[in-house]
Amino acid sequence: MTDIKKVADEADIKNDPAADPNKDQAAGQNKDQAVLGNSKQRKRTVCVVGHKNPDTDSICSAIAYAYLKNQLGNQLGEPYNYVAARAGLVSAETQFVLEYFKAKTPLLLENIGTRVKDMEIRKVEGVRSNISLKRAWTLMQEQNIFTLPITNAKNKLKGLITINDIAKSYMDENESTIVSTARTPYRNILETLEAEMIVGDPDGYFDKGQVVIAAANPDVMENYIKEHDMVILGNRYEGQLCAIEMQAGCIIVCLGAPVSRTIQRLAEEHGCTVIVTPLDTYAVARLINQSMPVEFFMQKEEKLLTFNLNDYTESIRDIMSKKRYRDFPILDRGGNYVGMISRRNLLGVRKRGLILVDHNEVSQAVDNVLDAEIMEIIDHHRLGSLETINPVYFRNQPVGCTSTIIYSMFRENCIEIPPDIAGLMCSAIISDTLIFRSPTCTPMDVDAARALSAIAGIQCEEFARKMFAAGSDLATKTPEEICYQDFKKFEFGDMNVGVGQITSMNEEELQGIKERIISFLQHMIASKELDMVCFMLTDIIEETTDLLCYGKDAEDIIEASLHEHLENGSVRMKGLVSRKKQLVPSLMTGISQITGV
Repeated sequence: MTDIKKVADEADIKNDPAADPNKDQAAGQNKDQAVLGNSKQRKRTVCVVGHKNPDTDSICSAIAYAYLKNQLGNQLGEPYNYVAARAGLVSAETQFVLEYFKAKTPLLLENIGTRVKDMEIRKVEGVRSNISLKRAWTLMQEQNIFTLPITNAKNKLKGLITINDIAKSYMDENESTIVSTARTPYRNILETLEAEMIVGDPDGYFDKGQVVIAAANPDVMENYIKEHDMVILGNRYEGQLCAIEMQAGCIIVCLGAPVSRTIQRLAEEHGCTVIVTPLDTYAVARLINQSMPVEFFMQKEEKLLTFNLNDYTESIRDIMSKKRYRDFPILDRGGNYVGMISRRNLLGVRKRGLILVDHNEVSQAVDNVLDAEIMEIIDHHRLGSLETINPVYFRNQPVGCTSTIIYSMFRENCIEIPPDIAGLMCSAIISDTLIFRSPTCTPMDVDAARALSAIAGIQCEEFARKMFAAGSDLATKTPEEICYQDFKKFEFGDMNVGVGQITSMNEEELQGIKERIISFLQHMIASKELDMVCFMLTDIIEETTDLLCYGKDAEDIIEASLHEHLENGSVRMKGLVSRKKQLVPSLMTGISQITGV
């Protein structure tokens, strides 16, 4: 069997404890970085999934078809890895089957919508917050980017600096104290001015005083040079001496002029830093602001708009369209910086591969199914509302069970069926056809079940009693769990109708369930979740169903559909056992007559 743990993260699927499938699912996923770093080195994951509120056929068909596709894929060298998934909780009946044949519970696929990690994420390396504006600008030009992420040593995002931020700092800031206010590292100044430090500590900071240009005589300079100032000057000995005596914090000597030993000694005595640059005074005055650290101008962490690798693209699309930002930083689940995306990256998002079994309607499919790349549909129900962008392999046959179709595909492709897979498919056929009693059952279903039971080493009738007994043990279930155990939504014109079914070999148990679920069914209608709800309590042995119906025009629709009269929302019908072949088609006819659609 396929090792599905290796692909859990890419498929967005969660694994729950097999011993108790009705508990809240919690899954461990692989690291987000592994998905990004290894996506080109491994096969693409394609999920095989049944409908919401899955029954035994939905679960077992997904497992069997994923196995078949992997066998065929290995023969053909396909770049796909097929993984069985489920779109809801596992019922007691299905859990019995899985445990009996020692099969793993398929992973929970809650939403197939594309996520940020399915997009092309630009790997823009983060920089430290103390680099200069000039260095940040150079990096942006080299990488042809407009936004630079600022990270710390642990790769946590601290801020962003954009080209607009740098332009604004250059055009709007005219305060002569801005360089010290920004607490500019001397290393930034040396790098920006291509300079050498003659006296002082390269690891220090210019954090006091203003920047002045010594263009006047020394006697005039005494009037505007203050303690701690940075003085830009030339090779005039008198000017250098005056600046040091006025307690300047730093002097920058332009045009590479030599600095005498006397000046160097006096500077050391007064704690004045001496820097020599080959640039002229104009260039130094123009560039000095570019030595300031990006931290002073960057957009800070608390104000950043970030997305997570697991965010759905559907949820971030509107946010991105309303913001005027060019780029958005991406974080992983640990809050570590990963890369950047922009609005144009939404256009090339990679859709997730999906194969649908046992359904072909949007209302029954996993959430955001239309955002996935539907590759195949294997089903035995009526054609529903699902539309695809591209042609797909669609196999739909009027048989009682999807597993019957998959059994035929095994034979057509000459693929040997392992005993555990055979047992799962046989169980699905027994369940869907009510051990061959359902009107949906065909000779193909019976033949397939008999052949599969021989491979699995079971007797159909004997196994059916055990399976249905396990499935009808509903004493510990809540009314909500009972109602949604095997429940499907259908769209009939403008009406949304829910149809659920419980089967049992025990009439007393069914009557007890009936009393417990009535109030919940009425609640579903009151909450306007559905226009109408029907629930079948089916006695397999007697081939009889207690049908509960509530909602808009329920009495008139049942009268038109089944020619029966509801009493307090209920009617008992002999011979009604199939939701697919008997109830749903009749409801379509009745609703059409009542609504005129």
